[in-house]
Amino acid sequence: MKKSIGARTIFYPTPVMVVGSYDKAGKANVMTVAWTGICCSKPPCVAVSLRKATYTYGNIIERKAFTINIPSEAYIKEVDYFGIASGKKEDKFTVSRLTPVKSNLVDAPYIKEFPFVLECKLLHTIAIGLHTQFIGEIMDIKAEDSMLGPKGIPDIEKVKPLIYAPEIRKYYGLGNFLGKAFSIGNGVLTR
Repeated sequence: MKKSIGARTIFYPTPVMVVGSYDKAGKANVMTVAWTGICCSKPPCVAVSLRKATYTYGNIIERKAFTINIPSEAYIKEVDYFGIASGKKEDKFTVSRLTPVKSNLVDAPYIKEFPFVLECKLLHTIAIGLHTQFIGEIMDIKAEDSMLGPKGIPDIEKVKPLIYAPEIRKYYGLGNFLGKAFSIGNGVLTR
């Protein structure tokens, strides 16, 4: 029997991403987010939801661009710090000793050390409630050569992305490979 636990922000898995942006003065900033995901195939788009109170919110409104930086498990401390500190008060790149790289396609920085980056131009802004959803068209994806699989696509087992459990505020790595999509389901027909 299922028990009702009410309307809450529980959704598994919730990806951990770091949004990169420039402020009005051109200072690079990053912020950890969990309310994000692919939202369209054509054109390829990603959605990120932020509160107006965040520094990154104003940066995206101003510059009309952002990056999504997908961290690996090796950067868990930096990722958590990016969600704790405010770019209004400190230079997160200086403190973390990570390197901002200016995108050549959009007006936003990405993190050199992170293995997988999406460069996005702002397409739509939708006020929802406490959060505003920014929909960015993916203009390019950059991935470390060492993270690519045989078909030139980032290998999830090499990238080792993070997931987040919002209601209990805990980070996790990914589990084991379970089966091939659009294939393993064929076994249901033989049960």
